[in-house]
Amino acid sequence: MLDRLRNNLGLKLLALVLAVGAWAYFRFAASPAIAAHFDQQLSVPIVAVGLSADEIARYPDKQAVVTIVSPRGATSPVRPDDLRAVLDLAGREAGVHAVPITIIAPRLEVKQVSPSSETLTIERVQNHTVPVSVRYVGDPRAVVSDGVSFEPKTVAVRGAADDLGRVAAARVDVQLPSQAGRVDAMMRAVPADARGDEVNGVSVAPNLVRVRATFRPAQKGP
Repeated sequence: MLDRLRNNLGLKLLALVLAVGAWAYFRFAASPAIAAHFDQQLSVPIVAVGLSADEIARYPDKQAVVTIVSPRGATSPVRPDDLRAVLDLAGREAGVHAVPITIIAPRLEVKQVSPSSETLTIERVQNHTVPVSVRYVGDPRAVVSDGVSFEPKTVAVRGAADDLGRVAAARVDVQLPSQAGRVDAMMRAVPADARGDEVNGVSVAPNLVRVRATFRPAQKGP
């Protein structure tokens, strides 16, 4: 009898240790206070701050990939709106600069940022006046233009000097109607180069132009 007790003592101690370990796991594993950390990656827009009203910044990367350590006790993933990726350009003059990306993330532990900095160009913003031009779009077989007018005839364009140098006019796309008649409508004007292609990064004011156009039936072939 005594031998059996001695032989089973090790098994009993093992069972006791396993029972205590299982109790501790289920008691504390789900506790927010000791929950495990994990990494989370977020794509966050990069924004430039500190520019004056007559400056613009050009930089190649529009998003930063930020790796954070998920906070203890978090019940839901961190959202991109909870962070900001900032380029602080206050006090910098026009030209090329290498600027670190600062992550603003209250109460979050940032592990890594990619890219960590941006090589960017600060340019002066200028204003020009350009004429309004028309581009007809659609099927030209039904009608042809019998005259078109704009109000206003010129608009102001605003942007960096390099971009403004490419703008030749403010283009208005006029849809050809299916039958003869008149068109009187407000239409959007976009900055365009000499070939009629839109120039990005340039604003137009006013961006709506009143277009009055008359269309007559197209002549049929013999």
